[in-house]
Amino acid sequence: MLKTYQITISGQVQGVGFRPFVYNLANEFLLNGTVSNNEEGVIIYVSGATENIQSFYKKLTHFPPPVSKIQHSSITKIDFIDYKNFKILPSNKKGQLNLSLTPDFAICNDCRKELKNKKNRRYYYPFTTCVNCGPRWAITETFPFERNHTSIDEFAMCDDCLQEYKNPLNRRFHSQTNTCPTCGVSLKLVDSKENEIEIVNETIFNKIAKLLLEGNIVAIKNTSGYLLCCNAENETVVQKLRLQKNRPNKPFAVLFPSLKFLKKELTLSSKELKLLTSTESPITIVPLQNYHGKITINSVAPKLNQLGVMLPYSGILQLLASKLNFPIVATSGNIHGSPIISENKEAIEKLKSVADYFLQHNLKITHPQDDSVIKISKKFEQEILFRRSRGFAPNYFNPSINSNKKILALGADLKSSIAYYPNEYLYLSEYLGNLENYDVYNRFTSTTNAFLAIFEQQPNIVLIDKHPNYYSNLFGKELAQKISSTLIEIQHHKAHFSAILGEHNLFNKKVLGVIFDGTGYGDDAQIWGGEFFKYESNQIERLNHFNYFNWLLGNKMSKEPRLSLLSLASEEMNTVLKQKFTQNELKTYQHLKQNNQLKTSSVGRLFDAVASLLNITDYNTYEGEAAILMENLITNYDLKTCKNYLNNLENEISSTQIIKYIYQDIQNGVSKENCIANFLFTLASTILKIATTNHYKHIAFSGGVFQNTILVDMLIELVPKEIKLYFHKQLAPNDENISFGQMMYYLNIKN
Repeated sequence: MLKTYQITISGQVQGVGFRPFVYNLANEFLLNGTVSNNEEGVIIYVSGATENIQSFYKKLTHFPPPVSKIQHSSITKIDFIDYKNFKILPSNKKGQLNLSLTPDFAICNDCRKELKNKKNRRYYYPFTTCVNCGPRWAITETFPFERNHTSIDEFAMCDDCLQEYKNPLNRRFHSQTNTCPTCGVSLKLVDSKENEIEIVNETIFNKIAKLLLEGNIVAIKNTSGYLLCCNAENETVVQKLRLQKNRPNKPFAVLFPSLKFLKKELTLSSKELKLLTSTESPITIVPLQNYHGKITINSVAPKLNQLGVMLPYSGILQLLASKLNFPIVATSGNIHGSPIISENKEAIEKLKSVADYFLQHNLKITHPQDDSVIKISKKFEQEILFRRSRGFAPNYFNPSINSNKKILALGADLKSSIAYYPNEYLYLSEYLGNLENYDVYNRFTSTTNAFLAIFEQQPNIVLIDKHPNYYSNLFGKELAQKISSTLIEIQHHKAHFSAILGEHNLFNKKVLGVIFDGTGYGDDAQIWGGEFFKYESNQIERLNHFNYFNWLLGNKMSKEPRLSLLSLASEEMNTVLKQKFTQNELKTYQHLKQNNQLKTSSVGRLFDAVASLLNITDYNTYEGEAAILMENLITNYDLKTCKNYLNNLENEISSTQIIKYIYQDIQNGVSKENCIANFLFTLASTILKIATTNHYKHIAFSGGVFQNTILVDMLIELVPKEIKLYFHKQLAPNDENISFGQMMYYLNIKN
């Protein structure tokens, strides 16, 4: 006897080829019915033999399309409906959205092959996509994910594309981003004065490859925003890009023409290979040992023994790469500190003094995104996310949230992101940048407004950082007042701790939280950053912290490591200080130090002080530069020979003492590498000592300091078997996770 069942699927199931997959699967099991997208995911009605329906459901949920992620599914028997066939129906949105949004996917192997196939009608068409790949969030205007809800809707499908779209046997069956050279997106190459470059007897990508080889900088509009590109083997042009982008030392990412080329020049681990070829295709930071290529390393990654590498992840980059026999710098299309640019007019206006040529296209990018960045630790292969953006945003899969409130969390200022909980899902924006930059602040507010518009919901609760002068704090206050929402301030480091507790669902355990970063407004109005918290029974309390030292000259302190050293230096180090400051500076700053009321426990600033003391750097030209250069100097370490600088102290965690002992080691001829290893060993040992003294079996880590892969490896190597360590995996340990942490704090913490 024939039966009818209703099946609902939710999760990352729109824009991933789910409906065509269901269509073909239903025909395989001889079932009639319908499938459609709605505001909650995918809804399926099937009629047929019960045994066939159960087999269909099992295969559907166990072997879904490759880029989908099923979060919930249900099957319910309903009254019989006599369907005559199986159909894909247009989306039918009856209520507000309650589904995962779809991130961008790297180009799949099938589409790559078509680009190179002269007999294929998409030969050399840079916007080739299918149900398994291509831009999604970048072009989304609203949901459910249908063509008319994206910016690609401006390009009406030609007859050939429509045929593919309607053909169940074609992999572009119901592909919402389907276009071709006849009906699709077009490219043009212009110079910095907007004169179009005529392409004669060659492809546009041949021309760009020649321009790059000749030493030009080309701004390339990719599928998620502009990239500034130049020949990574040409030191003159790399330095020119540095100067004109106002980026003196921060390393550039390098795009290699192919995996084969990359493997020839660098040794990659299996984890690094997997990341580089994944659907997210992030920039992956890899070690430079035994590098024999021609990249001008000192210009691309100054003073570093690591390199951020990536492979072509879009049709545009793939076609350009096919014409290159050298790697290229591929860095965000912006002036350093500003958000990535995606509009042609703005790119010319802001980058004409940087780029010689511009590759433009006429597809509107609704949500511009930087490339995501990941690093794998050397010893224990711990994966650490440095930037969560293209390929990962805007979803976060966390089934433990359950609240009837609509909650908006506005994060922090330095590495801002927003988190929104308007339904049964949590949405985390891409990395947005430092809100002190006017353009980044505008991107932050427009992203917030876009989230509110997409979900057609106003938040009942607005969560902000406790720092009274943060731009996110001020914006949150204005927004909450405007829409009559409840405003709640959450301390920065407690948000960090809540983020790692939430990511690993640790709210039912007793946990030691270790939060090390550069800065954060504390409950006592001092600058925190070297914190130990205890969590138990939905309460967080400050257990311990690094001893306070003077916070000097506001934000200037984070930009000049020498100021951190001055704050921590004893009189015996005056000779060192005299080499770093003028006599007038020393007199003024010493006076400030004696009369200063603002104190800090920051481990980030302690890293700065160590870097200055070791003459690694006295100035940070980018965030965390001193710490990165320090980590970079350790090629290897042996824990058996490492020294704990705080071994003789009982309960005090003294930054002053650490600096004093490092100074003594320098006087005794200990190498920089060993001093740094001892310093990191001291941090790791102190953490584990506090855990064992207070009988903790679970330690959770957050804050930018835990992007240091050597510190992470040391902790893993030192930890006793009875203690379990928790590091961020889905989120960056830096301030990008603050918005998520604010959300977790509000939902789970009582105090």
